[in-house]
Amino acid sequence: VQLVESGGGLVQPGGSLRLSCAASGFTFSSYGMSWYLQAPGKERELVAAIIHTGASINYADSVKGRFTISRDNARNTLYLQMDSLKPEDTAVYFCSVYYQGNRYWGQGTQVTVSS
Repeated sequence: VQLVESGGGLVQPGGSLRLSCAASGFTFSSYGMSWYLQAPGKERELVAAIIHTGASINYADSVKGRFTISRDNARNTLYLQMDSLKPEDTAVYFCSVYYQGNRYWGQGTQVTVSS
């Protein structure tokens, strides 16, 4: 299993970013996927999750109405559209899959929201 995130960077408050996660090594279209964040000095926490078909999605309360998770099963890619970004969204963002009894993580992509 390989998960490779991209799209992070420095953005001003109120701005937007789109994260991508390229997946390989498993049948992407058969598995639910999720995005997590880890802020400095804090534990990793769930941001959003999407089932294999994309028909069911869940968000952390802190990002509801601002972030949108989506997937392209033809491209084996997971996305996170992040709008109305706030300084408290600053963190490393990881995509993840629970596959055959193990949770796999990408290397993460840094998102910094600052003026």
